[in-house]
Amino acid sequence: MEAVTEGGWSSLPVPLSAGVLRALRELRFHQMTPVQSATIPLFMSNKDVAAEAVTGSGKTLAFVIPILEILLRREEKLKKKQVGAIIITPTRELAIQIDEVLSHFTKHFPMFSQILLIGGRNPMEDVEKFKEHGGNIIVATPGRLEDLFRRKADGLDLAGCVKALDVLVLDEADRLLDMGFEASLNAILDFLPKQRRTGLFSATQTQEVENLVRAGLRNPVRISVKEKGVAASNSQKTPTRLQNYYMICKADEKFNQLVHFLRQHKQEKHLVFFSTCACVEYYGKALESLIKQVKIMSIHGKMKHKRNKIFTAFRKLPGGILVCTDVMARGIDIPEVHWVLQYDPPSSASAFVHRCGRTARIGNVGSALVFLLPMEESYINFLSINQKCPMQEMKPQTNVLDLLPKLQSMALADRAVFEKGMKAFVSYVQAYAKHECNLIFRIKDLDFASLARGFALLKMPKMPELRGKCFPDFTPVTVNTDSISFKDKNREKQRQKKLEEQRKEREENQGKKKFVKNKAWSKQKAKREKKKKVTAKRKREEGSDIEDEDMEELLNDTRLLKRLKKGKISEEEFEKKLTGNQRLKAETAEDMDSEG
Repeated sequence: MEAVTEGGWSSLPVPLSAGVLRALRELRFHQMTPVQSATIPLFMSNKDVAAEAVTGSGKTLAFVIPILEILLRREEKLKKKQVGAIIITPTRELAIQIDEVLSHFTKHFPMFSQILLIGGRNPMEDVEKFKEHGGNIIVATPGRLEDLFRRKADGLDLAGCVKALDVLVLDEADRLLDMGFEASLNAILDFLPKQRRTGLFSATQTQEVENLVRAGLRNPVRISVKEKGVAASNSQKTPTRLQNYYMICKADEKFNQLVHFLRQHKQEKHLVFFSTCACVEYYGKALESLIKQVKIMSIHGKMKHKRNKIFTAFRKLPGGILVCTDVMARGIDIPEVHWVLQYDPPSSASAFVHRCGRTARIGNVGSALVFLLPMEESYINFLSINQKCPMQEMKPQTNVLDLLPKLQSMALADRAVFEKGMKAFVSYVQAYAKHECNLIFRIKDLDFASLARGFALLKMPKMPELRGKCFPDFTPVTVNTDSISFKDKNREKQRQKKLEEQRKEREENQGKKKFVKNKAWSKQKAKREKKKKVTAKRKREEGSDIEDEDMEELLNDTRLLKRLKKGKISEEEFEKKLTGNQRLKAETAEDMDSEG
């Protein structure tokens, strides 16, 4: 481990308590990192802090230690249900990690209770847990914390419990805002007392974070910690001990290159990032079947109850592969990650940096590799300018086995694999279309045939992005894909039942005239109003002499003419309602109507 320290804990201007020092010795943190030495004295001296530091620089201890020291120095000791500190994080995984670090310290301070409030379980369990055990220090995700503030009817008055609050910490603040938690954060801030210490920690400083600093902090001290040895003019966002590589290869070569790489590094620990949950589901299963004697796990944001268990289990493994989405890209500290592999580039440049930051943490060395298509090569220059992220090229490996036919065979043998592949392809294309760097990642330049081969698809899916396109370079299988069955007998039984129902419905409806369901009257009215406006606008643009009032009369006369044509009024009635000038207007309306 390379030294990236700023002196021992005893060098702090304010001495730390014996329990904190004991916990630091147990965790083998003998020296401070730059962000810790800069932040802890200020936070402990009752300053609000807004800290920006590269990912993996030890920000967690920079707020955990001051929280404990501030609560220990309270004149009035906290009661069981009084909340002294709240730590808010964007993801469950990060909350679990912080709660784990905090527990190493609180075991030396039995007077403090801590509670973890995250999604993925019944909120009433959290309500009962807080009522029974209390929680002087809360570690929470925004959604669950906001929910518990509104549980007064269930016997929990959390708003009353936080009146004694001393410290609020917003960890990974930029990610909190990226994930759309701004409304939840504002709601939570409204419940908290104004007289408090607030710490805002982030790896990147954005305008949204700046707005949050203004709203939630009072005269904050701003801390920006750069890597040692990095020039002042260079704001490199990744740790200097991280080796960043990129590989240029075609879409139908990427998967083979990935498997070959992972087979060569079986004894190491890897994170493999994909752009969507569906891609994680599909490629996670594919890697499990193709790479033997390696523990492979998958995790993504749509997993509800399994996420916490998978994350905790992978952290304890000495080696293995975790296939994941960006849910694992921020703040997560997994011990001894050797390689971060980005199969798909992330949707934003800042997310690229955070993905890479899962390795080379707290002075360790690590490597990251991103796979790019030939048309995406300019992304390297973009990252070097936008994120000050130096990259080295890694040439595609030679003598690589073609595993795509094997993947196709898996799809033919099990409908679950076939459907996962189709969903993964569709989700990838849709995510690609929404990429932040759309000047580089242009969907119209994508080679869909090569991409479909890379996904080992049996046929092209039906989707708007492919409508009207031909793919001579893609050969679909000759098998009728409807005949592919599920390996799971229960699922196949349900599918056959559904197919039978659809067949009967088709037989019953055969020869019957299809009736189009009438639109609601309100929609018809809205459509008619829109038509009026379009007609009026067109006439104005053409420089018509017809004034607005005349136009209204003209439209009325048009409706009158339509009623005559449908036989709803007689010709005599029609003539009575029209006179001189009106008759002229009706003729004009008739012309317009026939043209329409």
